[in-house]
Amino acid sequence: MTKLRSFLAPLAGLLIAGGAPLAAPAAAHAAPAQARPGAVKNIVLVHGGFVDGSGWAGVHKILTADGYKVTIVQNPTASLADDVAVTRRALAAQDGPAILVGHSYGGVVISEAGGDPKVKGLVYVTAFAPDTGESVSSLIAIPPPGAPVPPTLPPQDGYLFLDTAKFAASFAADVDPAEAAFMADSQVPWGVTALQGAVTAPAWKAKPVWYLVAKDDRMIPPPAQRAMAARAKAKVVEVAGSHAVYVSRPDAVAKLIEEAAEAAGKPAN
Repeated sequence: MTKLRSFLAPLAGLLIAGGAPLAAPAAAHAAPAQARPGAVKNIVLVHGGFVDGSGWAGVHKILTADGYKVTIVQNPTASLADDVAVTRRALAAQDGPAILVGHSYGGVVISEAGGDPKVKGLVYVTAFAPDTGESVSSLIAIPPPGAPVPPTLPPQDGYLFLDTAKFAASFAADVDPAEAAFMADSQVPWGVTALQGAVTAPAWKAKPVWYLVAKDDRMIPPPAQRAMAARAKAKVVEVAGSHAVYVSRPDAVAKLIEEAAEAAGKPAN
């Protein structure tokens, strides 16, 4: 665990995160269609910190065009307990098995919420995958030498933001500059309480796992991503991309999600 924490801590006591603007804690989903025969057709997407669910737009477009029913969770990122509750409500609304996907801090949320019996597989997109008792705060507690330092500002009333002038370089270096600037200006405040929320029963210990490593991520170091993926015994793909790889490379992210949906839908041997 010490090695994993050393990879994960470019900013002791502060943070790291996920994709675009604040919305009510509700879920919005696309009209259902025909997914590939045998595949799990329901996909539930969970965003990370500093952003909202609109960052999944490109992934949503691909998945719905391919016949999947997609639900985007608008977790408020004020506390882990609230975010897990919102995600569980989204899962309860599904009409059958689902693949649960998390980006960045969203990985903590799906690790805790993914024990739901409807969840047939977990997909982590450059995301935290904590073990029992771990939180974002504990995972980033020991900064590794030379790791990029996220431009996190001091907390304001218990919430965190990234420096807007440095947001693109750290979070969204490969995103269209105008879109990255909008993401910076529309940040969602990320609650310190959410960073401190510890996982009690990580779903990755009991469910199939896939992990997308963003090789150019300057928020969660790639070695830390690989270490968490290995610990979770995940099927791993690596993609050249920033922390906002789900925005810049929706094709690669959607491809991995569809692979998970197809594999999870196959009968057990």
